[in-house]
Amino acid sequence: MNDDIILKDEMHYEGYCIRPPSEADSILLQATLGCSHNKCTFCGTYSDKPFSIKDEKIILHDILFAARYMKEQKRLFIMDGDALAIPQHRLLWILEKIKEHIPQVTRVGAYANTKNLRMKTYDDLKQLHDAGLKILYYGVESGDNNTLEKIRKGTTQEELISLAIKAKEAGIKISVTVLLGIAGRDRSIIHAQSTGALLSRMSPEHISALTLMLIPGTPLHNDYEKGIFILPSRKELLIELKEIIASTNVTKGLFLSNHASNYLPLKIRMPKDKQKAIETIEMAINNKIGLKPEWMRGL
Repeated sequence: MNDDIILKDEMHYEGYCIRPPSEADSILLQATLGCSHNKCTFCGTYSDKPFSIKDEKIILHDILFAARYMKEQKRLFIMDGDALAIPQHRLLWILEKIKEHIPQVTRVGAYANTKNLRMKTYDDLKQLHDAGLKILYYGVESGDNNTLEKIRKGTTQEELISLAIKAKEAGIKISVTVLLGIAGRDRSIIHAQSTGALLSRMSPEHISALTLMLIPGTPLHNDYEKGIFILPSRKELLIELKEIIASTNVTKGLFLSNHASNYLPLKIRMPKDKQKAIETIEMAINNKIGLKPEWMRGL
C-alpha cells in the first residue's frame, strides 16, 4: 500500500474506547471495532458497535499521524477489544508499519481472549512477538468453571491456562485481569480459591484485580434486579480479595488492585509483599483502614 496519505487533524476513534490503566500514556491505535466474542454477561463495553476490522488506509493514516505528532510515546496499544482477532498477515502488516514509521515504540500491547488466542499457533505468536507485540492483556475474570459458564466466557480454567502458557512461551508477557464479585455471594470463596489456583499455574507477569460494577442493560444486571444474582458486600469483596491473594503462589509477579473500581488499592510484589497485603486487607475488613467511597469508584 502507498504510504503517501493526506493526514487529517485527528486520529480515527469510533464509539466508546477503553484501554488498560498501564497504557494511559501510550499511543492508542484503534484497528478493530468491538469484540469478536461480545457475549460476557457483565460487559456492556461494546454493545454500541459490532465487531469489524478497520480499513488499512485508516489504520495507516493513524500510524502516520502518530509518527508526526506523538514522538515522545514509547508504547502503543492496539484497540478495540481483541485486535488479536485480526488475520495474521494483516496484524503483521500493522506491526511492521508501526516499526517503520514510529521506531521509538519499544512495546506494542493488545487485549486478548481465548477465542483469538485459540486461533493463533505458537509460531503465529512468536512471529507477532518478534514483530513488536510484547504484552497481551488477558481477561480471565475467574478460575472457577461454574462461574465461567454462567458469565458466558466460552472457555474453561484449563484452556485459559494453556493458552496463556502458549503466549508466554512465545515470549509475550501476559497481564491477567480477574474480577472480584463476579461469582456472586454464594460462590465467592470458591471463585477466589479457583482463581488463585489458576494464577498459580499460569504465573503471569502482571495480575490486576478489578471489582465488578454492574452495568444497566447487561444480562448480569438484569439478574441482579431480579434477585437471581447477589452482589457481595464490600466486606465480602475484601475477603474474596484476601482469599485470591492467599491462594496465589507465584515465584515472581506484580499483583495490583489499584483500578478505579476497587475499594482498597494495593500494589503487591509477589511473593515478598504477600503476607503484608493480607494483613492490610484484614485491617480493612476490621474497619481499621478506610475504603474508597462509592462516588470515587468507576470503570
